[in-house]
Amino acid sequence: MGVPIEVCRAMPKVALHDHLDGGLRPATILEEARAIGHPLPADSPEALADWFYDAADSGSLERYLETFTHTIAVMQTADQLRRVAREFVEDQATDGVVYAEARWAPEQHLAGGLSLSAAVEAVRDGLAEGMAACADAGRPVVARQILTSMRHATPSTDIAELAVAYRHDSVCGFDIAGAEDGFPPSRFAAAFDYLKRRNMEFTIHAGEAFGLPSIWEAVQLCGASRLGHGVRLVEDIAADGTLGELAGYVRDRRIALEVCPSSNLQTGICDTIAEHPFGLLARLRFRVTVSCDNRLMSRTTLSREFALLSEAFGYGLEDLRRFSLNAAKSAFLPWDRRLELIDQVKDGFAALA
Repeated sequence: MGVPIEVCRAMPKVALHDHLDGGLRPATILEEARAIGHPLPADSPEALADWFYDAADSGSLERYLETFTHTIAVMQTADQLRRVAREFVEDQATDGVVYAEARWAPEQHLAGGLSLSAAVEAVRDGLAEGMAACADAGRPVVARQILTSMRHATPSTDIAELAVAYRHDSVCGFDIAGAEDGFPPSRFAAAFDYLKRRNMEFTIHAGEAFGLPSIWEAVQLCGASRLGHGVRLVEDIAADGTLGELAGYVRDRRIALEVCPSSNLQTGICDTIAEHPFGLLARLRFRVTVSCDNRLMSRTTLSREFALLSEAFGYGLEDLRRFSLNAAKSAFLPWDRRLELIDQVKDGFAALA
């Protein structure tokens, strides 16, 4: 039966891979779209939620990404960005998340006249408002932002420079996202070199829509601290469990895999959770973590993702504790604050035992 969803909600959870523009409330999209005259494919929160899930449930990463047209359209002003960021924090706290990193691409939010800096500051302020409201409600949560460059765009260092500029002001890292096939991580080598020279953390989407070459570039050419998804690393693992050199390197270096099970089903990684590479990667003791990717498109929560994995692989509470600690250990936080987060997760699970 697995760990019940109610227990999963009570667990202290760490969300490392959650896109800000993929987790909006349907009611918020409707309200903001009506205010600016943006047409939507449905006219009620329930119907709109169904549309996003059905459109994303296509088996194609490219089709999945098309759904973001509507969410990004209502995230073009400072007020809109601040609202979405605030609600991101509130929704995470409601689900029992104690630490969350919201990733998003500032370059996609300039149509309303915002500068890159103003966009980052709007999200910063929304995260702060959300954290304050949750603390007042007795559900404290820490939320930070990861700034993302779109990998199909002309490579530049602009967003990497922006991340460094705000590194002590809510920004904790950098990422590249978007269509993976045909747009290798090495296209952004200059951005990653800039970050490394300034001791800045970054993660890279790799090993989702493209295989081992993408992962190898992310790790060996670019120097990623974590891998967004990374599940196609199983292509470097033999049937008897023997690791290839790349898989062995990733495991030995404890490079975290930001695994998003339900999202991976929608983009064609596998057909069922029971077939997901997570089971093999966890059994072989890779540093697997659990995230949602896009809660709106996958109609999911982090608690639900844990419950699905528990049911599919027979995981107990101790297993889910291990995956949660993996995430806490891999958070883009200073070491002392990471230790506090690790202790918080340990204490929270101890209270459930």
